[in-house]
Amino acid sequence: MNTPNDLKYTQEHEWVKDNGDGTITIGITDFAQSELGDIVFVELEPEGSEFEKDEVIGTVEAVKTVSELFAPLSGEIVEINELLEDDPELVNNDPYTSGWMIKLKMSDASELDALLSPEKYQEIIS
Repeated sequence: MNTPNDLKYTQEHEWVKDNGDGTITIGITDFAQSELGDIVFVELEPEGSEFEKDEVIGTVEAVKTVSELFAPLSGEIVEINELLEDDPELVNNDPYTSGWMIKLKMSDASELDALLSPEKYQEIIS
């Protein structure tokens, strides 16, 4: 499984990229998309929505199951990947770049420290 070293991870199989400007980009990991199978629909909360850490911010629907997407940090959605509306399989094909899901403006950047390193995440999925 591909686990880029420049990202942080959650127990719920989401990846988080610190954009360095007070925002993060969120998606699901290569492991998660492979476990879900063919993704047919992604539903995300709209821009401007505010969430506390661990609240549901969307759902990912695959052929056989639906999985919830959780906010890895508290904040406000500032952008959603609108390409996923017409092309949800981007998550399967390229989960770390074109398959990103949400950009969130962090309300507490210290929450980043609680996320998993690539090494710790690899231990979970191994």
